[in-house]
Amino acid sequence: MPHKSHAKAHAAKQAAKSRAPVKHAMAKQGAPVPPKKTAHTRQGFRTNEFIVYPAHGVGQIVRIEEQEVAGFKLEVFVISFSKDKMTLRVPTSKAITVGMRKLAPPDVVKKALDTLKGRARIKRTMWSRRAQEYEAKINSGNLVSIAEVVRDLYRSDTQPEQSYSERQLYEAALDRMVRELASVEDVTETEAAKLVETNLLKGPRRTKTGEEAEPAAAAEPQEEAA
Repeated sequence: MPHKSHAKAHAAKQAAKSRAPVKHAMAKQGAPVPPKKTAHTRQGFRTNEFIVYPAHGVGQIVRIEEQEVAGFKLEVFVISFSKDKMTLRVPTSKAITVGMRKLAPPDVVKKALDTLKGRARIKRTMWSRRAQEYEAKINSGNLVSIAEVVRDLYRSDTQPEQSYSERQLYEAALDRMVRELASVEDVTETEAAKLVETNLLKGPRRTKTGEEAEPAAAAEPQEEAA
């Protein structure tokens, strides 16, 4: 009887060994390994920090992770743009070259707000060309350049209304500026929008009396965008 029990135990061990390679093979062939979370700081940016990505505006770094692409390991910032319901992955090594930056410091914010108070600078060129220049400024991610677009396309109650294409560009620039100001000043977007409007109304030829309203010819586009 003892011999039989030893034989059973030996058989069980052998069966376990034979199954082990099968389990190992199954693990290799299973679902892809999820991205590996890495350090909390890269290129001067840290997890949970709000940043500005030129083409999309203010976003938040939700994590820094390592992914495998075509057999190569790639470390990326995972950036959430909650208002747009979008997530962007940017290689940490390319963050600076693509123009990703920190929120504007106080001196840049002041310069941007001062820009809103200035006189609108509208070039006497075809609207299609001006529209391209405005769009380039908006997508530059530069807060002062974005403020220039807001200033140039703003219309007070006493001025002619914006055309449809002007309105689209104005709202895009205003949205970018308001969202960054809200993040920098830690206020709501409504409060940030009021701050922008207050500074716009301090500009020349924008009095509510209408006595010094900007001439219509200087404000309206000469050619509508196609």
